[in-house]
Amino acid sequence: MASRPLPVDSHGVPTTLSRRPAWAGRNYSLLTAAAVVTSLGSGGALVAAAFAVLEAGGDGGDVGLVAAARTLPLVLFLLIGGAVADRLPRHRVMVAANALNCLSQAVFAVLVLTGDPLLWHMMLLAALGGTGQAFFGPAAEGMLMSSVEGEQAGRAFAVFRMAMQGAGLGGAALGGAMVAAMGPGWVLAADAAAFAVAGALRAFLDVGHIPPRVPGGGLLADLREGWREFAGRPWLWGIVVQFSVANAVVAAADAVYGPLVARDHLGGAGPWGLALGAFGAGTVAGALLMTRWKPRRLLLAGTLCVFPLALPSAALAVPVPIGVLFAVMFVAGATVEVFGVSWMTALHQEIPEAKLSRVSAYDWFGSVAFVPLATAAAGPAEDAFGRTAALWGCAALVVLVTAAVLCVPDVRNLRRRTTPVAKGVTGEAAGQPSADAERPVGGLG
Repeated sequence: MASRPLPVDSHGVPTTLSRRPAWAGRNYSLLTAAAVVTSLGSGGALVAAAFAVLEAGGDGGDVGLVAAARTLPLVLFLLIGGAVADRLPRHRVMVAANALNCLSQAVFAVLVLTGDPLLWHMMLLAALGGTGQAFFGPAAEGMLMSSVEGEQAGRAFAVFRMAMQGAGLGGAALGGAMVAAMGPGWVLAADAAAFAVAGALRAFLDVGHIPPRVPGGGLLADLREGWREFAGRPWLWGIVVQFSVANAVVAAADAVYGPLVARDHLGGAGPWGLALGAFGAGTVAGALLMTRWKPRRLLLAGTLCVFPLALPSAALAVPVPIGVLFAVMFVAGATVEVFGVSWMTALHQEIPEAKLSRVSAYDWFGSVAFVPLATAAAGPAEDAFGRTAALWGCAALVVLVTAAVLCVPDVRNLRRRTTPVAKGVTGEAAGQPSADAERPVGGLG
């Protein structure tokens, strides 16, 4: 009797020989590997950049200015980046952005290693890095969402985020230790190398499964179409408004106040790097939970888990002992990751593929719009009100905006779908529960 041929995947590889689950295709695996590499580098670079400014003689205000210099071009170019990513092959946009990030971090590292960098040098290089991120973020999110499909999308996003956050955990802890032992320059150099490796991996992504883009009426028309897709869903813009405030105050606490509290009360860069690592460990735990848990009301469960994001700012305001800070950071990381996976799943099931990058760009734009202002104002706010009062203010704002967004009915009621949203469905109709969504699909087990 003739033998039966082995089933093969879309690339001709026998599925029985693949160790990957069915939802982890080639693109998904490449994207995950590249995200792990960049997260390793960037986790340490966050610590290194702040202490590079401090070691060059800067103060809290200077740390905030460098952080703001990175975020300002991110805000300015995000919408253009989203429109470009929905027009051009997304992997090419990602590779070009990685190349710019690699170059800016390499020059930053050389300046730190060879002498005292000037504040404007660091701000300019941070701005170049933010520009690269503005084009990379929407393209990467659209590429990831187009690489998975079906009921296992939530699990795929959870595994992706678990791998990325786990790498960030290791990078933050290692970066803090390297800054303490070797100085920030070598950590910045490692981040530049990570961008180079990740860009090489992303060059091998396959976009053949994505339908060619139909030529539209130009960049402005694309932006208007993305805006209609964004503004037509109250759950979408409501949560983006929420995070426009929450991300801003958390960024001020992490990028400006955290290093200062660490320097004055916790022992410097090493303990602060470990505290950021504890947050990363929490995100890994939260992502691991989400590989098993499928909450029926995606955004209600996710939004309730944003409240603990206020705890790190409150802990720094006290300030608590380092062991308590580790525990607080872990809890905040775990709960906010529940939101992160739920949010990605909601976007994947509700937004048409051809508009993913533009909608993602509006999401990113709203989420980071106030970050430059918050980080730049962190130093003056400390001078005016004191560091403790400023940190308590950060915690209070996270609680207030999270409570407010729960007043949006669609945030409370949007349910997980067992079938994808119909092609072409837009506006508020796409945010309503389907018949399939009434079936309970959540729970542990």
